[in-house]
Amino acid sequence: MKEHLILVLAIVALLVGTSTGGTYSGGTGEPNDPYRIATAEDLNDIGNYEEDWDKHFILVNDVNLAQYTGTQFKIIGRWIYYNDPRNKPFTGTFDGNNHKVWNFTWTSDGINGIGLFGYVGDGGQIKNLGLENVDVNAINGDLVGGLVGQNYWNGALTNCYSTGNVSGKYNVGGLVGETYGGAITKCYSTCLVSGSFYVGGLVGINDSLITDCYSTGSIAGGGAVGGLVGLNRSEMIVNSHSTGCVSGTSYVGGLAGLNCETITNCYSTANVSGTGRYVGGLIGSNDSPGAIIECYSIGTVNGNDYVGGLVGINGYSSGVATITNCYSTASVSGYQWTGGVAGYNYRGEITNCYSTGNVSGTGMDAGGLVGHNGGMISDCYSTGSVSGDPNIGGLVGHNLAIVNNCYSTGSVLGTQYAGGSVGKNDGTVSASFWDIETSGQATSAGGTGKTSAEMKTKGTFTDAGWDFVEIWGIGENQTYPFLRTEPAGDSNHDKKVDLIDLAIFASHWLEEN
Repeated sequence: MKEHLILVLAIVALLVGTSTGGTYSGGTGEPNDPYRIATAEDLNDIGNYEEDWDKHFILVNDVNLAQYTGTQFKIIGRWIYYNDPRNKPFTGTFDGNNHKVWNFTWTSDGINGIGLFGYVGDGGQIKNLGLENVDVNAINGDLVGGLVGQNYWNGALTNCYSTGNVSGKYNVGGLVGETYGGAITKCYSTCLVSGSFYVGGLVGINDSLITDCYSTGSIAGGGAVGGLVGLNRSEMIVNSHSTGCVSGTSYVGGLAGLNCETITNCYSTANVSGTGRYVGGLIGSNDSPGAIIECYSIGTVNGNDYVGGLVGINGYSSGVATITNCYSTASVSGYQWTGGVAGYNYRGEITNCYSTGNVSGTGMDAGGLVGHNGGMISDCYSTGSVSGDPNIGGLVGHNLAIVNNCYSTGSVLGTQYAGGSVGKNDGTVSASFWDIETSGQATSAGGTGKTSAEMKTKGTFTDAGWDFVEIWGIGENQTYPFLRTEPAGDSNHDKKVDLIDLAIFASHWLEEN
């Protein structure tokens, strides 16, 4: 009898010793037979079994996590601090199977790596998952997101979203706190997001490829605050956008607060405000080697210094930052260095761009396109009104470098160094023009003044060497020159051809006949 009991206990001990992970609602965790997650208890159990963090999971029901509050939910993946040996990532696959997780809640003070998944590592994949009514309040927390706190080294998020509220201190995002390597594809967030530094509607700090993503929530923070991304550091953002409201202190942008890489075919319709420096409708600061290509901003921009309809400051550090084939219709107001596209073009290049929004600078250096230019501006134009003092220009407030093949038509209001094209010029302005009738200015520190009729005549510009084959187009005697990045027939320059353009064409035809 004694021997039998010992044998039973040994078998039990052996079974316990060889048990691996949770049982969940079925499956083996293999790629062709993933663990089935059907209940809140199943989802919570993943966090209890670290040995399963390299396995495969599939969500088979919508799951409500309302029963877990405070710090009760067992976060999947563990992030303590950079290079901490206790860090352990989730490197498996979690397929949401187009189901939703409701009411993920977390409230803590000073804990890092917060999200449904705290840390996703090399090869980890989360896909097809909706996270709704998130409520994360990580006081003094670092790496805080609705879905993922830290996505590190080739982790991938695809077709995921989050809604609700997310707050933390550093590296805070509606979907992901920080992502390094890997990719985020076809994801979005509508979360209200708040934090101190590196705060984004989708991602706080981005070092991954972001493609076909968007954010619509209101975003508030201190420094490096963006509607989509707080800081875009070393990878591209493509085909993405942001809407809503963005507010902060410095480095505040409708899409990204601070950009050091390539952003292409993106836009922001956010209303943006900053109480300090570097505030832009799309990007607060586009730093070298940052490149903004075929992007635009629509909304309002309000700031103090270095305020732009598209970019607050372009090319702040050594090296060159570029803005190409972009435009802004945002109305812009600031104190110093305020412009329709860029408040301050420091060491940057701005090419084939335009602005149509009104610019108001209560201090010095306000321009319809650029407030203060220390770089190169070529083949650009502005049509919005400009006001301020001193150094006020329809195109550039104060030019210290190169302006070439540009024009402006907006009204200019100022008393000290106010010019139809350039307010104050300490550089070179060549083959550039302004409309003396619409601007209300007969003089300029740079450029050549023309009547409205002359500004709608192709010869005015071809005589100055402008390229009307690859770069410029014009409706002879009907329109001002337009960039060929716009569709043919786009009379109001809104990137589309519609009945409004037909009405403009008809009105000009009636005037001529």
